Amino acid sequence: MDRIFYLDHAPIDFHFRQTPETFVVEEVPLYPFSGEGEHLIAKVRKKELTTWQMLQILSEYLGVKLRDIGYAGLKDKNALTYQYISLPRRYEKALENFTHPKIKIIETTYHKNKIRLGHLKGNRFFVRLKKVLPVAAKKIDEVCKIIQREGMPNYFGYQRFGIDGENWELGKRVVEGDLRIREPKKRRFLVNAYQSHLFNLWLSERIKQSKLIDAFAPKELAQVMDLPSGIIEELKKQPRFFKLLPGDVMMHYPRGKIFFAEDVLAESARFAERAIAPTGLLPGRRTKRAEGLAREVEKDFDDERITEFGDRRYAWVFVEDLEGVYKEQNAWYELNFFLPKGCYATVLLEEIAHKKLKDEHAS
Repeated sequence: MDRIFYLDHAPIDFHFRQTPETFVVEEVPLYPFSGEGEHLIAKVRKKELTTWQMLQILSEYLGVKLRDIGYAGLKDKNALTYQYISLPRRYEKALENFTHPKIKIIETTYHKNKIRLGHLKGNRFFVRLKKVLPVAAKKIDEVCKIIQREGMPNYFGYQRFGIDGENWELGKRVVEGDLRIREPKKRRFLVNAYQSHLFNLWLSERIKQSKLIDAFAPKELAQVMDLPSGIIEELKKQPRFFKLLPGDVMMHYPRGKIFFAEDVLAESARFAERAIAPTGLLPGRRTKRAEGLAREVEKDFDDERITEFGDRRYAWVFVEDLEGVYKEQNAWYELNFFLPKGCYATVLLEEIAHKKLKDEHAS
C-alpha cells in the first residue's frame, strides 16, 4: 500500500462491498446548462456498466459516433451512477424511444457546448456500510466530525492501479525502457498509474512529516528532521494537520491558479480557511516543480524520465456535506457526502475504517 492514514484511531469494523445498492454516485456539473443550443444534454442513470460500455450501447442504438458523445468523467461499474452526456441535438427523437434494463434517461435539456472531459464540479455519494455495531457507529461519528472539519489527503484510490494493483509497476518499466507498449492509449494509461503511485508516495511522506511535527517539541524536531529552528517554529504554528513547506506549489481552492508558498504562516491561515490548498506533483513534461525545502522532499518522488505530460494535484481536499445516519435495526451506517472531481470515495472510507477495503468489494 503506497499510502498511510493521517488519523490515528484504531481500525473500525464494518463490511463494505461496492454494489448498486450500497454505492450511489451523482455527478455535479461544473456549471448550469443553458437550456438552449445545438447540443442535447441527457442525465443518465446506469448500473453494472462502465461509462464506456454505456456510451457504446447508446452509440450503437442511436447511430451516433462515439467521438460525438460528450461526457465529463468515468463512473464506477459496480454502482448506481448518474452522469451527464451530450449529443448532437438531431438524435433527440431517437433517444426518446431508447430503453435498456441497465440504463435510464432521467431528464434532458440543451446547451451550446459539448460536455468535455473534466467539466464537472465533483460528485455526490451515498454509501451504505453493513454489519456496523453500535460502538463502531459511534466511532464512525467521531471520525466523520474530524474529517468534516480537517479534510483528508487526496490519495489516488486502489482503482487507479488495476485489479492486482500492479499497473504502476508496468508503467515504471515502460518509463525505464524495459517494456515496450505500441498502443499509445495503453502506454499512457500505465505511465499515468506510475505517476499516481509517485504522488501517493510523496503524499505519504508529507503526512509522516506532519505527524512528526505534531508529535514532537521544537527542540526534538531539530534533531529528528534536521531543519532550521526558524522553519520548525513556523511549522509548529500552522493550524492544519498538513504542514506547508516553503516552496510548496499551492492552488486556489477548489479551483484556480497555482503559485509558490513563500510566507508559509500567512498561506497556512488561508489554507485553514479553505481558500487555498497545497498540491503534489504528477511527474512529467510541462509541469511546475516545487522550490526550496518543498522541492527537497518532492525530488525523491520525481522521475524526470517520464515523457508524458505531468500535472499538479491537490494534496488535501475538503469533504462537503458529510452526514452519517446509523440504522441500528439493520446494522447499517449510511453516509452522504460531496467530493471535488478526481477524488476517491474509497479513500475516505479507508481513512474511516483505518484499513484497506479492496478485498471486501473486489468483484
